[in-house]
Formats: sequence, structure tokens, C-alpha cells
Amino acid sequence: MIDFDRWSYWYPDAAEPALRDVTLRIPKGAFVLVAGPSGSGKSTLLRALNGLVPHFTGGRVRGRLQVASHDPAGEGTPAMAPLVGFVFQDPEAQFVTGQVEDEIAFALENAAVPRAEMLRRVDDILAALSLTPLRHRAISTLSGGEMQRVAIASALVLRPGILVLDEPTSQLDPESADDVLAALDGLREALGLTVVLAEHRLERVLSRAQSLILVEGGRARIGPPAELLRGDNPIAPPIIRLAWAMGWPRAPLTVEQARAMAPERGHGVVETRHGASLRPSPENLSLLRPALQPLRPLRQAQGPALAAVRLDVEDLAAVYDDAGGRVQALDGVSLQARAGEIVAVMGRNGSGKSSLLKCLVGLLPATRGAVSIDGRSVLGRPTWEICRDVAYLPQNPNLMLFADTVALELRETLRNHGITGAAADAPVAALLEKLDLSRYAESYPRDLSAGERQRVAFGAVTVTGPGVILLDEPTRGLDALVKRGLAELLRKWREGGAALVVITHDVEFVAELADRVVVLETGRVIADGPTLEVMTSIPALTPQVPQVFPGFLTVEEAVAELASGTAPN
Repeated sequence: MIDFDRWSYWYPDAAEPALRDVTLRIPKGAFVLVAGPSGSGKSTLLRALNGLVPHFTGGRVRGRLQVASHDPAGEGTPAMAPLVGFVFQDPEAQFVTGQVEDEIAFALENAAVPRAEMLRRVDDILAALSLTPLRHRAISTLSGGEMQRVAIASALVLRPGILVLDEPTSQLDPESADDVLAALDGLREALGLTVVLAEHRLERVLSRAQSLILVEGGRARIGPPAELLRGDNPIAPPIIRLAWAMGWPRAPLTVEQARAMAPERGHGVVETRHGASLRPSPENLSLLRPALQPLRPLRQAQGPALAAVRLDVEDLAAVYDDAGGRVQALDGVSLQARAGEIVAVMGRNGSGKSSLLKCLVGLLPATRGAVSIDGRSVLGRPTWEICRDVAYLPQNPNLMLFADTVALELRETLRNHGITGAAADAPVAALLEKLDLSRYAESYPRDLSAGERQRVAFGAVTVTGPGVILLDEPTRGLDALVKRGLAELLRKWREGGAALVVITHDVEFVAELADRVVVLETGRVIADGPTLEVMTSIPALTPQVPQVFPGFLTVEEAVAELASGTAPN
């Protein structure tokens, strides 16, 4: 079905190939996961399958690629479109209509599908992706995750033989992600669909993937996931890293496999089974130990609780207008964020998380309640004035990018705060280095990958070191290493007394970072408490490690305690 034979690709004017001598074969009906660090060539490999590389990007190709007996490089994207459905990293970039149902039907109309068949297909795909309640909604009113599901539905409705998805779950809550992946798997089995999917959150997909394409440094390897992913690989999911650190005989791909391998603990007696040990492997622990302390979150029992309240939200309500009428986005939300505290806001797509942040910075008017920053009300103040004291990063980083270079994006923020010339040099250079963007300082921001653009926008809103930081899905498009660097940067702001509110569906990121978790449902707070307590009380939000070793949130916490012999029974 898909056959790469010593295939290489160079972007225009590039001295080195983005992908080098790729040789691999994907059979019809396979479910294949593509993984690797940001910038390794994953998106380039995916876009070669429908001819976007090189027809849209330019550049040159060497070697041979056959997709369903067609040559994408020779025939081009229009010829490949009926054969290869494609869902991009930024779903909003591929919409052409204003309403959910119209968007999904658009491709069928262009293909002259009879009306009765078109209506049936639209109904089927809406149901498969849990979009039926949104069919008449304006796309502009959807959350990022809801947009992502609409983009997937639009690609699937034509029933292509191959479906290519670039980070399709990056904006989905855990339950919605599982629903989408289950729907893809069901279509694969029912229709013989070939699924090629790139993703950074491997823990969501590994259990369904038959093969893994690991892309590193422009080279690609294909094989069984358990053989290609070692626990010392930073992109490996927590349970694989845990198994490696503990010296277990094989890499578990699911929590169920990890539980079966883990030793039992009780009454102070360690019982091993399947060759597993309760104590970490001394050799692997020595390699992991340097990273233990920086990765362990500062979950002070009393520090944040005694600190000053920087953000105070009381009984907040808000509505927005949609084609179907007024929608209650928030209904009586109350929460606080204190100096030196990171609060994660979680919940299903459409629960009101993004609306909450928009309310806090004046982009969505409140109909009831109060919001104050450092004791001063923000309600009724213009957004530009609020954002002198608050850093706000929306889901779509493209909304924040307008300068000619990456460095100028950060300098523009400083200029708006009266910091210019040599005084701006040090903070710009330091933040670019921390965000691993120094090599892109003179690059045009919109030419970068989605993850890189996210980091540029993040740098632009935080370069002044504000006291309150609001982040909407900041890990979207970030690989494990960059995400770890982001976590370290957020911890430094926390240590400096900032209050941070982070909206995210990334449960493993929250497990490593957050002091407290607030969960929204239909615009209301349904849980608010310490990270371990809240995340382990809601199954959909429980990270992998506490499902294997209750009482721990991260690999580093579990390994450190197990190594010391003080692990709880």
C-alpha cells in the first residue's frame, strides 16, 4: 500500500535532507504510529504521502515512493486527494465553510455524491466522532478540540483508503481522544482503512498501533513499538520509562501490561513475578538519577496555601452567541491562584476552559461575578490594559505572530512595556535559549513547525516576566524534551512568585508540574484540590504511573522512593 525505497527529500535551498534514505513498507489496513522529536521529519514524511511534499513545499526528491500504486511526487496532490485523506496539525487552517455540518459535507458536494448518500454519510461520521450535538454550530464558536474532531470527520467522510493525521489528539481531552482513536480503529477494521498517525503523546496511541515509525535526525525506522522504544528514550511513555528504570524484562505498551509485570507489595514483603523487581535497576537508576530532582514537582503542603492570592475568581458566568442561540459558557466558576502556585484547569472539550481564560482577559464579557488580579478588578477594563499585568497565550499561536523574525516577536512585547535597545538584549537571548529557539532568532515565525510557533508565541507573552500567566494548551505540538524545558521554565516563574493557570488535556504534563487541579464540566467547577487527589479520583485524568504504583504521580517520584526503600505498601 505504501512503499518508501531509499527516499530522501531536501527543502528548497537546504544543504542537508530533511529525510534521508527512508526505506519502509506499510501494508493495507495497518494502523501505524509515527513518532520522534519535533523537527525530526515526521510532518515531512506524512506530507509526502499525498504529494504536498514536494508539490506545495518545493525542494527535491531522490528515491522512490509508491502510495496505493501511485507516485505522489509525480502525480501531485489533486490526484492523490481521493486516495489519501489528510488532517493537519492546525485544523482551523483547513476549514472552508462556517458551520460544522456544511464543512463535513463540503467534500461530498464537490465529489457529486448523491444527496441521500451524502446525508447518510454525514450522519454516520457525526455519530462516530460524537459531533451530532454540534452539527449546526458555527465553527468559530468551537473549542480547539471540537475543531480537531470536525477536521477528522471532514477527512473521513470521503472514505479514502489511507488516512494521514498529524497530531490529531493534541487538543482532545483523554475521553474524546480515546473515542476518536477507537473510531479510527473501527473504520480501519470495517473498511480496510490504512491509518498513519503522528503523535507526541504516545501513551494514547501505542496500544492500538501495529507498527511504529521512529523518526530521528531525518532517518526513519519501522518495527514493533516495544522493540523500537527504549525507556531511556525521552519520548517514551511513562510506563515504558518506569519499566526500564526498574529493570523489567520487557517494555509494557499498556497500563494493564505494566500491572501484570509489576511486583506485588503487602505487609512489607516484596513478591516478584514475571521476573520483575520492586527495586530499580542500579545501572538504569544511575542514568536516571541526575534528572530526578529537577523533574519532581514542588508540591508544598503549606507554601502556596499561605501565599498571597494573585488571581481571584468569584461566581463567574458568561455566555456567547451562536447560530442556535445563546450558549452558557461559564456558570458560577470560582477559583484562586496564589503566588508560587501552578493550577491546572482540566475538563472535556467544550466544558468552558478556554472561555474562562477569555473572560479573565476581557475577550469574553462576564454576565455575573468578579475577577481580580492582585486585588484589582479586571472586569470592564480593556484587554490591552489587563495584559500589562497578565500573560495570556491562546490555543492558536498564529494569533500572536506578526513580526518578521522570532527575536522581533519578543522585542515587540518588551517595546510595548517601554523596554528597548540594549536593555532588551539579555531577556530576549535568555528566553530564546530556554525555549530552544536561539537558532531560529532571525527566522520568519510562520515558517516554523507548529510546536516551534507555539514556543515563539509563549516567549512573546512571557518575556516581561508577568505576575499572572494564563496558558491555553501550551504543550500542543511539543515533544517530550521541549515540554520538559517548558516545565522547568514554568517552575522558575513559580519560584519567583508568579501565579500560573494552565489549561491542558496533557495529564502527564499536569502530573509532573501542577500543585493543584481544577476540573470544569458544562461551565461549572466539579473538582478542585491537590494534584494527586483530584487526578486519581477521576479515571479519565489518572496518569499512567499511579495506575501501576498508587501514591506516585511520576516515574521520577516512584523510582526515587522505591530506590530509597520508603515506598508505601
